[in-house]
Amino acid sequence: MSESDTGTESGEKKKSLFRRMKEGLARSTRTLSDGITGIFTKRKLDAATLDELEELLIAADLGLDAAAAIAEAVGKDRHDKEITPEEIRRIVANEIAEVLKPVERPLAIDTTKTPFVILMTGVNGAGKTTTIGKIGAKLKAEGKSVMLAAGDTFRAAAVEQLKVWGTRIGAPVCSTKIGGDAAGLAYEALARAREEGTDVLMIDTAGRLQNKADLMAELEKVIRVIRKLDPEAPHATLLVLDATTGQNALNQVEIFGQTAGVTGLVMTKLDGTARGGILVAIAKRFGLPVHLVGIGEGIDDLQDFDAEAFAKAITGAS
Repeated sequence: MSESDTGTESGEKKKSLFRRMKEGLARSTRTLSDGITGIFTKRKLDAATLDELEELLIAADLGLDAAAAIAEAVGKDRHDKEITPEEIRRIVANEIAEVLKPVERPLAIDTTKTPFVILMTGVNGAGKTTTIGKIGAKLKAEGKSVMLAAGDTFRAAAVEQLKVWGTRIGAPVCSTKIGGDAAGLAYEALARAREEGTDVLMIDTAGRLQNKADLMAELEKVIRVIRKLDPEAPHATLLVLDATTGQNALNQVEIFGQTAGVTGLVMTKLDGTARGGILVAIAKRFGLPVHLVGIGEGIDDLQDFDAEAFAKAITGAS
């Protein structure tokens, strides 16, 4: 394949990602894009319009700090000038991309660690088990061997769901009886994965609310126990966040970060909410890598996070 063909293919992939991102973020886009149109149609940029823009950004869950910084950037050297809604959308998209670019980081598997252990955390209903299956499918497509561990021993449905994913992607699933010891299961799964030379072990954990001290203590125990076999494990601890929870996601990042040492984020259900801006607030406050975003229910709708595509899609900028 020639260099120009590679460039064309890369450009097409980028266009396709942007299109899918735009479709997935349609509800969030309407909130921001229509709001900007309403504020800036046939009006000059002044203190009043900037205040309205800041309020719009806060309402879209971008957070106070990001909203204030973006409104200030929009106003710079533009006071009392007429400016089109499209220009505003472009400026806002650029500012959002600036916040998000530092956290845009694909999930990297260190092949010197066998198995590379990924611990999946998050509250009930965030889409954790489905996310495990979709990440597993991506890794399998890259030629890696994958093992899944059904560490959500409280819910029979979660174990069954993970087994379905295991069958679907061709990955063995380690499980124990319902109500069994999650830490013991994680230990056994890691021992088996090491013995079989598996590339990646993904450990599911019980969906727990961040304010349940006993369940958070169990999560700490899982980490302690697997470190008896591998002091560096888990090599990645991913927090799965449901975009529809809005500002509550900030609390989840804080508490899970303290308890489990979260190394990266996956945000799901961006297609089902007008609150996609929460990703900007999280990036601004915590600076944690955002590896993947879910923009639909299909197996291919879990995408590597692209800051520029996200920023353009959420603002409706061209």
